[in-house]
Amino acid sequence: SFTYVQLWNIIGSGIFISPKGVLEHSGSVGLALIVWVLGGCIAALGSLCYAELGVTIPKSGGDYSYVTEIFGGLVGFLLLWSAVLIMYPTTLAVIALTFSNYVLQPVFPDCVPPYMATRLLSTVCLLFLTWVNCSSVRLATRIQDVFTVGKLAALGLIIVVGLVQICKGNYEGLTPHVAFEFSRTPSVGQVALAFLQASFAFSGWNFLNYVTEEVVEPRRNLPRAIYISIPLVTFVYTLTNIAYFSAMSPEELLSSNAVAVTFGEKLLGMFSVIMPISVALSTFGGINGYLFTSSRLCFSGAREGHLPSLLAMIHFKNCTPIPALLCCCTATIVILCIGETHNLINYVSFINYLSYGVTIAGLLYYRWKKPKLYRPIKVNLLVPVTYLMFWAMLLGFSLYSEPVVCGVGLVIMLTGVPVYFLGVHWKSKPKCIYDFIESATYVAQRLCFVVFPQFDPIEISPIEEWPDKSSNILSGKS
Repeated sequence: SFTYVQLWNIIGSGIFISPKGVLEHSGSVGLALIVWVLGGCIAALGSLCYAELGVTIPKSGGDYSYVTEIFGGLVGFLLLWSAVLIMYPTTLAVIALTFSNYVLQPVFPDCVPPYMATRLLSTVCLLFLTWVNCSSVRLATRIQDVFTVGKLAALGLIIVVGLVQICKGNYEGLTPHVAFEFSRTPSVGQVALAFLQASFAFSGWNFLNYVTEEVVEPRRNLPRAIYISIPLVTFVYTLTNIAYFSAMSPEELLSSNAVAVTFGEKLLGMFSVIMPISVALSTFGGINGYLFTSSRLCFSGAREGHLPSLLAMIHFKNCTPIPALLCCCTATIVILCIGETHNLINYVSFINYLSYGVTIAGLLYYRWKKPKLYRPIKVNLLVPVTYLMFWAMLLGFSLYSEPVVCGVGLVIMLTGVPVYFLGVHWKSKPKCIYDFIESATYVAQRLCFVVFPQFDPIEISPIEEWPDKSSNILSGKS
């Protein structure tokens, strides 16, 4: 079941968005396919490192909880700050824009859907699903289960139709001499951006670390979920791209505003309407899923005292985190109004990779800082070192190629430094500030009908240092 959850969270709307960006930056079909395969390998390395952290520091909250435990409050707060302001809202904005593009593309078959129409439809969808998540946890869960079918139907249809095309002999664009025919010679920086685009489709591989305390037997189930889900997702994504290229030339794919719609129009004839409907269902479920899970990070942050206590409150009757959901919804709508899908993906992927790298660097530091700590899972040292080498090159070349897009994300993350010292570290604030916060919290409580949970659902006992009896089940001693 945990493998299914991992698959459900990785396979999302990214595969309907990222192929265009990967091809654009890689410059050829062959290199684009290599990027997809290597992207899965890098996600697997990162997952193995997170598996060790997940059982060594058994706290829900993922990167934020680990970095706070290892490096202290400031670094943890910066990751939390970037997640609340950048990662979740930007990812939601990209998925919402994809939803509106796929819904509107059949209405505007000969042109790009109007800017205002896509933003308006995205906002309406986001507001509706925020209302659903505020109203009922059960209803939000049912929507997720139902709309997952759209995701699987779209991918299954693309792969099957693509394989039929290949069996008919329509694979000229996949032969080596054509596939590695570069429209332009890609620079290292452009290849790095291609990896950022692909990484957006793989995002979600660390989801189980956000609910570690709810995973039964994490020592056994975390590695199992990784070994099954990551290779399977990589295989599905690679087959999906092969299917795209069996039906479309690189020029057709790059000129398409909705790749799966163009694919359906070329091969499905009168049944092509199935494709935008399936992708729209998939992205609708994706928005719901991100809204559903984003409140966990707010709960963890509020528990640590890094976010306003209001964000840890839930509706007194429905037990839904209304303040956290409204905060995420508002930030997403702001980003919807100022961003374009391609740049938003580079933007959020850069910050995602930055947080992954800091967290995995923390794994190495924690081994040096607490060598005697019991680690039920202990990966070979080559795994985090290889990941960090790739990470450093990827972020360096990405920042060089897209200094504005990537730099803005970095600047927003660093603005968290004064916020941390003024809002969290500074304990002796004037009484008037505390009075204002208390009054604002009281008003918000009355408006949203929210209270603190009766019991803290995430009570963690202190991490103790035991002799290292690691069974090294992933790789042997390191």
